[in-house]
Amino acid sequence: MPIPISYSYRNLLARRLTTFLTAAGMALVVFVFAAVLMLAEGLRQTLVSTGSFDNAMVLRAGSETEVQSAIDRTQAAIISSQPEIATGPAGPLVASEAIILVNLTKRGTNKPGNVMIRGVQPPSFGLRREVHLAQGRWFRPGSNEIVAGAQIAQRFQGAALGETLRFALRDWRVVGVFDAGNTGFNSEIWGDVEQLLQAFRRTTFSVVILRLKEPGAFDTLKARLETDPRLPVQVRREVEFYEAQSRRLADFIRLLGLVLTAIFGLGAVLGAMITMHAQVGTRINEIGTMRALGFQRRHILLAFLLEAGLLGGLGWLIGMLPAACLNFLTLSTINWASFAEITFRFTLTPGILLKSLLFGVGMGLVGGLLPAFKAARLPLIEALRAV
Repeated sequence: MPIPISYSYRNLLARRLTTFLTAAGMALVVFVFAAVLMLAEGLRQTLVSTGSFDNAMVLRAGSETEVQSAIDRTQAAIISSQPEIATGPAGPLVASEAIILVNLTKRGTNKPGNVMIRGVQPPSFGLRREVHLAQGRWFRPGSNEIVAGAQIAQRFQGAALGETLRFALRDWRVVGVFDAGNTGFNSEIWGDVEQLLQAFRRTTFSVVILRLKEPGAFDTLKARLETDPRLPVQVRREVEFYEAQSRRLADFIRLLGLVLTAIFGLGAVLGAMITMHAQVGTRINEIGTMRALGFQRRHILLAFLLEAGLLGGLGWLIGMLPAACLNFLTLSTINWASFAEITFRFTLTPGILLKSLLFGVGMGLVGGLLPAFKAARLPLIEALRAV
């Protein structure tokens, strides 16, 4: 007959201070572990949400980002005439856009930051279902008017509704603020593509965005455009493009976080091991009594492992409480792909909850493994002497 679970649970309650201090050490590691995963997931979801599976992006061959790409007007016209392009109420859903980086000053700190300006055409609004006007109005084509993403309007001087930004030797009036939800568009400024190209003395677009009539038509479109000798281009699904944009920075965040977690985790495991060793030392008489009552070594081993696992589970619970609060925080960082500032949130998912739980319980089990073996292998005669 195995030892009841209540035995392990009550032993933790009987030593509340020691249990809490050990669990608190584990909780710190669980918090760091979960925060790192939430940070990387928040960045990934922000960029992936920026793209749509129905949209395709055409960039210059070899370009990893929109900033590096260049497509001239003749090439853009050829791309815009493809039969796979969907049609909306105002015509074909295809837009030639230009990406430009400018340096703006942040509110409060007066520190500079790179901001992405996207030169767009009228179909661009229909291609981005997630973009909605929150304040003011959309810019008028052919004018020096711009609209700013909600995060840009909030974080940068001159980017709020009614304010004026100066770049490319022109004054640009902010006539609207748009909300793009949890996407990277919230960290952009939009304006008329022709006016922006003139102001920055550029002659080429950066990318052509188009909506497919059928998502399955992507392979046909890709094969035709990439084999056209007039078009040294690459065709990618928009959602896959933005997912690739997030991968490098997200992987770095995970790697850095896991290194820190490993360092802190070692300390937490040692703390659990010391605690469980002390538990064994003070409960030799209990172990002798249980052995005398007929409980086998494996029952003793499982009872102490269960106690260590419960200790790790308690650490997970304590650590996840503050980690869950990070879900309401918004951060900004430099997107390594575009070198522009991007704003995103910590994101807690069921997968992160499960991984953190396994990590917390795993720390407890690893820390309690050697003490549990010590308790199980304790000679019966030696244990009975302590009774």
